[in-house]
Amino acid sequence: MTITHADYATVGTPIGPFTILVDADGAVLASGWTADATGLAGLVHASLRPAELRQRDSLGEVTRAVIDYHAGDLAVIDAVPVRQQSGEFLTHAWEILRKVPAGEPVTYTEFAGLAGRPAATRAAANACARNAAALFVPCHRVLRIGGALGGFRWGLEAKRWLLTHEA
Repeated sequence: MTITHADYATVGTPIGPFTILVDADGAVLASGWTADATGLAGLVHASLRPAELRQRDSLGEVTRAVIDYHAGDLAVIDAVPVRQQSGEFLTHAWEILRKVPAGEPVTYTEFAGLAGRPAATRAAANACARNAAALFVPCHRVLRIGGALGGFRWGLEAKRWLLTHEA
């Protein structure tokens, strides 16, 4: 699939600016708590990476979902389409992450089991680290054994806020 351009918009949130890149179909290619759309585009798999970025004031329903999520409608992000590409395990793991309910975080070990590879804890952690579509693929819902936050591309304070917001 060749993506010639992506539209993006930045929304203010309690954690800071949140930018979303979407393809022509409105599927999220990348997102995160940053105002740097070019940096986000760099997270997109090379086969999906857009050649051009076009700034918009709003991305319609996708922007509304971000606003509504931060205002307390935790399930609104579940219906937003996401397009990510990688190997079979990572793609499957990202689909599984979208099924982890808000307020019910899992450990990396539990996430590996849910993804069908219970011994692949490092691969599960890698799926979180390589996730370009933060929030919509909620890697923030995965914790270390014992409840430690672990890593998060957008910072541990953001991860803590999200988990508290969803609790």
